[in-house]
Amino acid sequence: MHSRGRVSLFPDNTVLCNFGTVGRLDLLRKVLDGCGRWTEAVAEEARRSAAYVRDLARLEAEGWLGEPIELCTDAEIALADRLRRAVFGGLPTEPLRHLGEAETLALIQTRREFTGAVWITDDRDAGEYASARGIPVKNTVALMREAAVSGLVHHVEGHRLLVDMVAQGRHLRDVPERAERLLD
Repeated sequence: MHSRGRVSLFPDNTVLCNFGTVGRLDLLRKVLDGCGRWTEAVAEEARRSAAYVRDLARLEAEGWLGEPIELCTDAEIALADRLRRAVFGGLPTEPLRHLGEAETLALIQTRREFTGAVWITDDRDAGEYASARGIPVKNTVALMREAAVSGLVHHVEGHRLLVDMVAQGRHLRDVPERAERLLD
């Protein structure tokens, strides 16, 4: 599934929910272009979120994010736990809270095969943390901009989708006021 020599793209569950909420996981799939990946924790979050965002139930069967990646070494697991607690404020009594973000960052920081991988999140603080460590970060609006510029979606439709995500309670930042701004 993953193309050799191309950078892995790791959307978090929030991004999956954003596209799923407006029924456009197909567009996310096209933007990721065979490079989408996810960890076991993100896959589990998506399974749980499918109770609210039905489109997410198809993700695992469709397989376009590849097999969920498991943290294997004690070092990876320890780093993910430290990140979950220290960076994301996860509590010992809530071991799954922020686990997807923490696992993704641990993988990108420790596995050579994911050097240069891009994390896709709409969590500003988490994104700033990752950027400060040299991890490239994108968000839902950036993906929609890429989709519009590359012709995967007309910019007016892309803007409408972003506005619909917000209208349905999704928390996006940097949504342009005008559709044409997606082409900038």
